[in-house]
Amino acid sequence: MKTVKNRITSVLGICTAALLLVSGTAAAYSVSDVLHLQDALLGRSEIAAADDINKDGAVNAFDLGILKKQLLQPSGEEREASFAATEEHVRITGRNLTTEDTLWLVQSGSAAEFIVSGTSASVQLAGDAGIEADADHRPRYAVFVDGELLIDKTMDEKQETITLWEKGSHRTATIKVIMLSEAMYGAIGVKSVDVTSAAPIPVKPTAKKELCIEFIGDSITCAYGVEGASSSESFKTTTENFTKSYAYLTAMQLDADYSAVCYSGHGIVSGYSSGDKNSESLVPDCYTKTTKNWQYTEEWDFSKIVNDVVVINLGTNDINYVGKEPETRSPEFVEGYIAFLEMIREKNPDAYMICTVGTMGGEEIYELIAQAVDTYKSDSKDERVMSYASVTQNMADGIGSDWHPSPVTQQNSAYVLADQICQALGMESSKIGLNAAADSVYTSSHNADSGANVYAYVNEYDKSFWLNVSDGGDVPEDIEAIIPDIPLQKGAEYRLEFDYTSTVDVEIPLVVRGTEEYYSDKIEAVSEKLHYEQNFTVSQDDDKAQLVFFLGGNDYYNATFSNIRVIKVK
Repeated sequence: MKTVKNRITSVLGICTAALLLVSGTAAAYSVSDVLHLQDALLGRSEIAAADDINKDGAVNAFDLGILKKQLLQPSGEEREASFAATEEHVRITGRNLTTEDTLWLVQSGSAAEFIVSGTSASVQLAGDAGIEADADHRPRYAVFVDGELLIDKTMDEKQETITLWEKGSHRTATIKVIMLSEAMYGAIGVKSVDVTSAAPIPVKPTAKKELCIEFIGDSITCAYGVEGASSSESFKTTTENFTKSYAYLTAMQLDADYSAVCYSGHGIVSGYSSGDKNSESLVPDCYTKTTKNWQYTEEWDFSKIVNDVVVINLGTNDINYVGKEPETRSPEFVEGYIAFLEMIREKNPDAYMICTVGTMGGEEIYELIAQAVDTYKSDSKDERVMSYASVTQNMADGIGSDWHPSPVTQQNSAYVLADQICQALGMESSKIGLNAAADSVYTSSHNADSGANVYAYVNEYDKSFWLNVSDGGDVPEDIEAIIPDIPLQKGAEYRLEFDYTSTVDVEIPLVVRGTEEYYSDKIEAVSEKLHYEQNFTVSQDDDKAQLVFFLGGNDYYNATFSNIRVIKVK
């Protein structure tokens, strides 16, 4: 009932605002009519016969719709107007701060989104002290028009005017202004939206999403170096792009609102260091602030954004400190992590907390996180918290600046996290982007009756599958390299991909099989590493499908398969 009343109030608020703007039009209803209908629908006054606008015998949302249509008729008189970046006019995503007449987007991904209607439109932006930095370290932002990138640049001036479209024919479009770089390098200010329009409400906020996710993290969450040319390139805000972060991509996949609190080099008990404690770079110390940036250090009002999920991706920067003296520092990390979970729970009483780490390595720190989560759950009896180990980045997917995740790795991480969130909340997961063969334990078999023999080895570091064939037997089927237990869904399309090489030129048949054969092909393996990629569809659900390579029929050679994936694409 509360949600319905809120929606009614919101609709009526828009109608009232529209009526006030459309002075001089031939509206059939007055403000007092609107206020009366609002009170009647909310149960604060008696419903009158006149409230049945469409005369269908019931007073409901249909009557509101008719009122809205009556009240929102364009005046026909075009005018120039300026609208402040307030919640009345724009939907604000992420942490923010308003000072005087400017909305400051202060964290990675913080954004202002709105729908504008008119014959011309522009947005006035502002820069802060961050514009004094060198060209590669100024705040970076982007402006999107109907999802298409209009501008992507660093903030270089105290004030900039971004023309959305020049004066011409009437247009209605959705606009997003988003901060791409991280908080410590400055914020982006949104001062106003300027429009020439005859519409009664030329600028209005886009609708909020049903789900909201907060992402707490370090440089990985910030998308540090995601657009970097190589691992040897150092940090620049010009290669940091939050729209390519796993956090943003996860929110987009789940059609969710989001908020981010992330700082490069930060940790739980120690920021990045050579092994000594770095106490200056701790996320728990600044989580309750709007941002750690000295210009916007006010206490954050947690009632402004109600999170349904909080994702904590921290620990990567603690590794050097904890690993230097693990006997004493491991308990310190666990205690610090538990304390942070308690803080997050206090500020987000109804959110599901999901803890992860591992994109840039750190199996040992993940074990401590899992221990902290288990201890916290046991002590607090709080069951709305879980942990999972992030998949470590693969060199084949590219590497960003300073060995940070590439766009491919960030996207793959988003696919996994979206699935984890669905599982946690009991939502149906699309499984899109997931590697169905990720948990497979590779094995092999040979037909001893034919004399076939093979030695198989799996490199646990990168899951490459090495097979040394000493006797191939008589036919290809005499030796099988098997990737088992692949769950496939009826009607889904999958992309099979892998790299392969052989010490001799050899034809290798392959098949995806289960209760029936779903796909088959042949590859020509040579000494040069080659890449294979083909799509196939599945006719039925099958939790135990197999990818099989047939290596028999040839003696004395080695074959290697790596980066084996069966990705659901739709």
